[in-house]
Parts: sequence; C-alpha cells; structure tokens
Amino acid sequence: MKFDFDLFVIGGGSGGVRAARVAAGGGAKVALAEESRLGGTCVIRGCVPKKLMVFASSYRDAMAEADDYGWDVSMGDFEWPKFSKRLNSELDRLEGVYQNMLKNSGVKTFLTRATVKDAHTIVLADGSEKTAKHILLATGGRPVRPDEEFDTSLAMVSDDIFHMDTLPKSMLIVGGGFIACEFACIMHGLGVDVTLFYRGAQILRGFDDEARGLIAEMMAARGIAIHTGTNILDMQKSDGGLMVKASNGTETEFEKVLYATGRSPNTESLGLDNVDVELGRRGEIIVDEYSQTGQPSIYAIGDVTNRVNLTPVAIREGMAFVETVFNGNPTPVDHELIPYAVFTQPELGTIGMTEEEAREAGPIDIYATSFRPMQQAFVGREDRVLMKLVVCKNTDVVLGCHIVAPAAGEMIQMAGIAIKMKATKAQFDQVCAVHPTMSEELVTMKTPVRSA
Repeated sequence: MKFDFDLFVIGGGSGGVRAARVAAGGGAKVALAEESRLGGTCVIRGCVPKKLMVFASSYRDAMAEADDYGWDVSMGDFEWPKFSKRLNSELDRLEGVYQNMLKNSGVKTFLTRATVKDAHTIVLADGSEKTAKHILLATGGRPVRPDEEFDTSLAMVSDDIFHMDTLPKSMLIVGGGFIACEFACIMHGLGVDVTLFYRGAQILRGFDDEARGLIAEMMAARGIAIHTGTNILDMQKSDGGLMVKASNGTETEFEKVLYATGRSPNTESLGLDNVDVELGRRGEIIVDEYSQTGQPSIYAIGDVTNRVNLTPVAIREGMAFVETVFNGNPTPVDHELIPYAVFTQPELGTIGMTEEEAREAGPIDIYATSFRPMQQAFVGREDRVLMKLVVCKNTDVVLGCHIVAPAAGEMIQMAGIAIKMKATKAQFDQVCAVHPTMSEELVTMKTPVRSA
C-alpha cells in the first residue's frame, strides 16, 4: 500500500516536533498537525512563560537585598501589562522558531485538528484524509478543574494565568503540587496576596519530606498563607471577585481563584476508539517500553502517555521512537534517575530516591546540612538552604540528591551527572570544594546525620 507520508505526527509540542524533524532529517516523508500553537505546553503555556514569570517575581527580593548591600534603589510598582506584552512577544518569536524548524526540516505542517480514523488514516478538521505508514500521537495534556457541586468554571487554571489583563490583588490557589507551589511563589513575588489550599498534610507530595518541609516553611515565612487539610466547599461570584467557603470553617473573598489540581492527557475525541489503542484510568495512552501502542502502526510519546511528564523526557522519547522505527535500532526509553527542578522560591532540585523511599529499600546513611547562605545571612535574612545526599550503606552509592536553595535547578543538573553514573559518596568526597559556594557542601559532608 502506498501512503501519503511515512510518518504523521499529531501534536506540535516539544516531543512531536523533535520526532518529526529528526525523522524528516533521515529522509522520511513527514507531516505534523497542531490545532493550537506550535511549541505545545512547554513553550506556549508552561515551562517557558512560567520561568520568565519566575524571573520577574524574583526582583522584589533582589531589590530589597540591593538596598541592604549599599545600593540606592527605590521599589516601584510591578506593571503586569508591560511584562505581559513582552512575554507574549517572546512566545510569538518562539512559535516562529518552531515553524521555521519544521519548514527547514521538510516537514509538512497542518495547523488544524487531526483525529485518527484507522491504523493508517488521519482525518483533518476540514474532512480531508491523509494516510501514513506510522502515526505518532504527541497531543500532551491539559489542566483540569475538579468536579464539584458549585461552578468551578468561575476559577482559572494554569493556562489562564498567561492571559490575564490585570494582576489581581488577591488570589487563592488550590493544590499542593509543583505547579500550585510555583505559581504561589510567582504571584506572591509580583505583589499578590496569596493563599494556598491543599487537602493533604504537606505540599509537594512525592518529593523528599525534609526538602518539602523546608520549602513550605520558607513560603510561609515570605507571607504565603498555606492551609493544609483544606478544600473549597462552595464558591460564588461576589462584588470583589469570588467568595469562597472553605472546609476549615473560613469564608473569604478572593479576586481570583486558581485550580492547580492536576492535568489530564489529551485523548478525548481523538478517534482512538477506532483503533486498538488502550487507555488508562486517567485517559492516558498505554504504551510499551518502545512507546508502541496495541496498534502496531501507532506510537505515543510525552504527557499523553502520563509516564514522566517533563519536556526533556518527551524529547528523549521522540528520539528513541525515531531510532526504533526509522533507524532499525530498537531503543527503549530510559526513565530512571531523571533530575527535576521545582521553581519555587527557594528552588528545589532533586534526583533519585527520597529518604523515605530509600528507607524502604535497605540500609542507608543520610548526609545533610541546612544553613543560612552567605548572601542572605549578610543582610540579616532568615532564608535557609538544604543540601542532602541519600547513600546506600552497603555499596556507598549515592542514591539521591535533594537541594533546596536559590538556583537549585542549575545545581541538580550537574549533580545528576554523577548520580546517573552511580558515583559513590567516596567519589563525591574526592572532589575539591569550590569555595565560597552553597554547593560545596555536597562534597564536604563527612559524617552521616542519621542512618536507617
């Protein structure tokens, strides 16, 4: 059978675009369809705009420190419209970069919705059909609002943050994961009065307990009102925004409410009931270690599979897909020892096992130190950082590293190399310290603070 394309990719995010470009670069005839904007969650409504907002929100503390360090500075008001205009210009530029990359790679782009008709046929929104030997689903995910008895559409989700006309004076954020905590720190840094509701006992579930405890402490010290064990019972429009009745017995008005309570894979109305593609309980596409679905011609990568929802992982999955399908080199995706960064203030950088996970696996030594960093201690601020290594007592291999500090994301990238190589604590100790830095503590901790 003759096909229109060797590969048809549905989804123009980082993973789909990378797979399309690399396959086309190897000589395949490739098409890609995207119904929204090229760049996907990361570039358009996730990592990139969020990190730019992190930068913007950090200047309030920086200006205060500058004054204490002897600079004659004055703190003006943050102008959201000015920042928002520049932010959207940057996103437009990046979308253009993605368009050019696809064009220059020879990928045929359809800026429209595409669905699956059968194992080799894709239907575009105008009703036209395209055939392909292989189909790659890279449709990503979307933020969701919980099902409640009240109207949750009155609140925002994370996608809406980047389209606000004005900055609210007060905001309630519902959720305790990394997205909720990052936006809590961002909005607080921009001058918004922030309250956070989380139904669990401690924010950042799944991360190292000691690390997330310190972040919660620092967020509260900055003025973010964190209410754990708390959820919304009712929410109604009010003169000043939204009146929220909470499970902790309070009734408070907030100008805006943001739900950051999870994301769902984009598989609805994708046509997957027409093919042998299995979905999980959250709507994720079930794939094997080579990203292949139950339909041999159809593969899936990225957030739509709900494996590890990170942009660099989606890109690696796309590269492995091309190796497997087009280069004749079956390549499973490596999801072990992936470094993470949470861009709270302070940041969290983490890789490997938490102390709690390692305790369940076998005997361990914990090397950790928490201290006031030089830059903040000099001006009398009470900020604290954490450097922590989880070490296997039997092999001396470093099983995990957890850093809470400014620029922890930058630090964990470097530490991640050593841990991916299964470096031992003795090998960490052989590295000479860079002084004076916060990260030097990673190679100078000589005695475990506890063992299990």
